[in-house]
Amino acid sequence: MVLPIHVYGDPILRRPADPVEENGPALQQLIEDMIETMHGASGIGLAAPQVGRTERLFVVDLTPMADEVDEEVPPQPMVFINPTITEESEETTEFEEGCLSIPEIREIVRRPERIRVEYRDRSFTPQVLEADGLLARVIQHELDHLDGILFVDHISAFRRQLLKRRLREMARGEVEADYALALPPGEAKMR
Repeated sequence: MVLPIHVYGDPILRRPADPVEENGPALQQLIEDMIETMHGASGIGLAAPQVGRTERLFVVDLTPMADEVDEEVPPQPMVFINPTITEESEETTEFEEGCLSIPEIREIVRRPERIRVEYRDRSFTPQVLEADGLLARVIQHELDHLDGILFVDHISAFRRQLLKRRLREMARGEVEADYALALPPGEAKMR
């Protein structure tokens, strides 16, 4: 089932997510719904808070960006349950990021080039992944969501000031996208 995506200004996007304690049918259904929602919105990553949930979980699928991915990536889509970055490189890169919860805004964000992440996969099996390039960036972006951090928090105060009016409008529900949005007070809007 496609879920509405919560937009900037929704308090759930600023709330740290809760660890997932166990696997089960409800978790598997949430994972399926999140993958379907991500694909329906043409996204390459989606975290549980973006669909109004508090689980420490996100999904990634770089398939739409396959032409732009130089590095080798594991089979897609990927599921990250209770992820933790345990190492990150000192080398950083800049890349223009966007977010399904902040439609139509893209900004350059600097992040570590390489990371090591520990997590549980869809079957709740512990995994360790060393990632670089786009996969590392998407993992960091989605993991930020689980900590209540948005990509606009990583840009300069000057750039945030330039976006202030647009973000304020978005927080008031003055936003459209070509996918279902959860807007205050819970209205869904489509372009």
